[in-house]
Amino acid sequence: MITFFICIAVLVAAYFIYGGFIEKQFGADPDRPTPAITQHDGVDFVPLSNARIFLIQFLNIAGLGPIFGAIAGALWGPVAFIWIVLGCIFIGSVHDYFSGMLSIRHKGASIPEIVGMYLGNGTKNFMRVFAVGLLIIVGVVFVKGPAAILQGITGMDVTILVIGIFVYYLLATMIPIDKLIGRIYPVFGLSLLIMAVGITVTMVFGGYKIPELVPGNLVNMHSESSSFPIFPLLFITIACGAVSGFHSTQSPLMARCLPNEKDGKKIFFGAMITEGIVALIWAAIAMAFFGGVSDLGVSFAEAKNNAAPIVNEICNSLLGKVGGILALIGVVAAPITSGDTAFRSARLTIADSFKIKQGKLIQRLYVTVPIFLVAIILTQVDFGIVWRYFGWANQTLSVFVLWTAAVYMRKTTGKYWFVLIPAVFMTSVVISYILIAPEGFQLDQNISYSVGIASGLLGMGFYLYSTGKARLALTE
Repeated sequence: MITFFICIAVLVAAYFIYGGFIEKQFGADPDRPTPAITQHDGVDFVPLSNARIFLIQFLNIAGLGPIFGAIAGALWGPVAFIWIVLGCIFIGSVHDYFSGMLSIRHKGASIPEIVGMYLGNGTKNFMRVFAVGLLIIVGVVFVKGPAAILQGITGMDVTILVIGIFVYYLLATMIPIDKLIGRIYPVFGLSLLIMAVGITVTMVFGGYKIPELVPGNLVNMHSESSSFPIFPLLFITIACGAVSGFHSTQSPLMARCLPNEKDGKKIFFGAMITEGIVALIWAAIAMAFFGGVSDLGVSFAEAKNNAAPIVNEICNSLLGKVGGILALIGVVAAPITSGDTAFRSARLTIADSFKIKQGKLIQRLYVTVPIFLVAIILTQVDFGIVWRYFGWANQTLSVFVLWTAAVYMRKTTGKYWFVLIPAVFMTSVVISYILIAPEGFQLDQNISYSVGIASGLLGMGFYLYSTGKARLALTE
């Protein structure tokens, strides 16, 4: 387990070292009033304690991604560890920090509004539609996923479970954030962390063998390696444990509750590092539990590419019946509590776009009801199809956020490479993916790679030229 423990140590160290570096470059100011103070409204802008905000942020961004995505990503073998660690540190944590801090600096604005300020009105309008669409898809994914897991525990009909989750989502979307989310989410967040620790302890003392990152294992171990190349498919499959655009829709929720800018590193950077550790744990146990990567592939195929049965089996086997139920509650709580905040973010994004005040319940209903009608229709679509498009749309959203952060940093400080490089890389990933993937254009790999990489480099060239002119104009 040498690789596993080294990866965890690197992630923890990165919080202090690279997190401190990013915070310094951004220039977090402890004396600058935050929207939680200046725009307090008792509904969405409500100051909360750091501990509560951290656990809420962690639970909001966790969802099924670091669990289902990590298990699916483990099909490629130990190379998944490299992406989780490097992606989480240099891309995901940077993405989450800037999406939260830019919201704080812009009066708690949702991410489409911020993108529009720096990438233009056309991009803003596109982002409004794109972000709301993604959020609704996330909500749908986080209805069907936990419903499948709960069915395994309770034996109840899936339809009844779906209805029950939707009713909860409707309430959580409209109730003031400190009345429901602020009270129960910290408990669920803690349970998810306890579950991850429990699995780790059992894995360590249970004699399981995790494949190491030795030269012989640095290959594509996927059973259909020719059809599932590491680049770009692995980078889309493992999203939330490395980088996820969905997080940028959640960070503004907590940006509206953060009393001090200096706490942004703990909340945004710290929650992402924690999620990376959770993803690492699930990727490791997925490779080890079934006896190896190839055996995991067989089990995954038998589960019809749905990670829910695998999660059930691992939790019940490692933690016993009681421990397994407690662990599964943590796994179920993660997607459910990401789903409700996804719908809440969709409401706020639409409200921000059309300048609809949200102080009164009836005003929130005007926006919420249509969102849920669309979501209910989408629950009839095959889960596998929804999940694949969610993965690509999710990473595409992160690209817009990273480019926005890069523009902001060059215009305001002139320091930008730590955001520019991730933006270029993820641009190449999402374009290559949609060209090569089965749900995309199914083009030849060489063509897809060439177009994807060229797009990233062209984006960098345009960025350097346009922002260079804008900064020159500001200095003059």
